[in-house]
Amino acid sequence: SLHGFISRRTIFYWLKSLKATGAIELQGPPGCPRLVRSKDLSQKVKHRLSNKKLISARSLAKKLNVSRSTIRRIIKDDLGYKAYIKRVAPKLTEKHKIRRKSFGFWTRKNIRKSMAKQILFSDEKCFDLDGIYNRQNGRIYAATRDEVHETGGVHHKTKFPAGVMVWLGGCYRGRTRPVIIENGTIDSNRYIADILPVALKNGTQMLGKEFTFQQDGAKPHTAKETQLWCKKHFV
Repeated sequence: SLHGFISRRTIFYWLKSLKATGAIELQGPPGCPRLVRSKDLSQKVKHRLSNKKLISARSLAKKLNVSRSTIRRIIKDDLGYKAYIKRVAPKLTEKHKIRRKSFGFWTRKNIRKSMAKQILFSDEKCFDLDGIYNRQNGRIYAATRDEVHETGGVHHKTKFPAGVMVWLGGCYRGRTRPVIIENGTIDSNRYIADILPVALKNGTQMLGKEFTFQQDGAKPHTAKETQLWCKKHFV
């Protein structure tokens, strides 16, 4: 409802314009023209932001000799831009992309729902003793920085943190027992000796003798000895 927001005179003007031209011509409010936040400045900001080189709003305001609030209004109101955080993704070559696409088509064509329930998925993860800290979300509200220090406002990180490597397998019917590798990294010998027997034993208990064991493209997984062991023991 426009009652209380639009004057009676404006309503009659709109009706008259609609009968005469078939449209309503809306005029902007009178006022002084923009001197700083102009179209030319908006185009300059758009051009700077389109470059791959990262630049902050503060640096942009300094280079264009305008205030930070002006830059923020241009970015948000005039250009309609929003700030996005860069995503972290694997660095894939064209060969990787082609193989992944081919594998996706093959999976969609050949893997049925009943077959997916017979797959034992597996992966490894390294956990260090420094713990996980998310700079974006780990916030502490306080009046001063000194108060933050008193409430644990510093996340200490060692140069070479100690940690453990944990392997785990999971499927439709449950998960395997975790395998913890405390010292060193996983090579093909440790992978065959410590992990594959667990995958075979627990996978057989949950899924029977006929199941598919999934592993990624890590070097211990694709090693010749590993592939021979899998061909010999997995049906």
